[in-house]
Amino acid sequence: MKRIAILASGSGSNAEAITRYFQNSENGKVTLIASNKSNAYVLERAKQLEIPSVIFSKKELESGVLTQLLLQKKIDWVVLAGFLLKVPENLIQAFPNKIVNIHPALLPKFGGKGMYGAQVHEAVKAAGETHTGITIHLVNEQYDEGKIIFQAAVEVTPEDTPESIASKVHELEYKYFPNVIESLL
Repeated sequence: MKRIAILASGSGSNAEAITRYFQNSENGKVTLIASNKSNAYVLERAKQLEIPSVIFSKKELESGVLTQLLLQKKIDWVVLAGFLLKVPENLIQAFPNKIVNIHPALLPKFGGKGMYGAQVHEAVKAAGETHTGITIHLVNEQYDEGKIIFQAAVEVTPEDTPESIASKVHELEYKYFPNVIESLL
């Protein structure tokens, strides 16, 4: 049974979907949810799901304090689910090819520093794209440049708004992210 830690900075809807998916899995289990924001709703979701949670600072992430905690807790895989900070080299080295992220666009388009959440969907709309989707990838030292594991697309119509695009992308995230994580375990 692989032990999964989820890092999240926001509401945690993907973290909840992943945790629920693995509640009945023989392959993995979410054993920790960690956030860099003390007011992130993901921490409330962790409480409701009875999953231990921790709050850490950017300094603790960069200095290796979080990495040491994950190693102490015998974490096998780190899942980024709406995590907004750049993953430092110490964490990448401690979990080589064992950190997975989901991005709300079809990389390499609309990736990189500052491209997250609503900004991505606004950029997709502004560019007149006819399709967008999700990219699940391994994490390396660069934003959104790790090896792509999986992509799924949805159509973007002229009537779509950034909000409706976001809704379509969220459906893909909930449908595919837990399955792809399990396939990696």
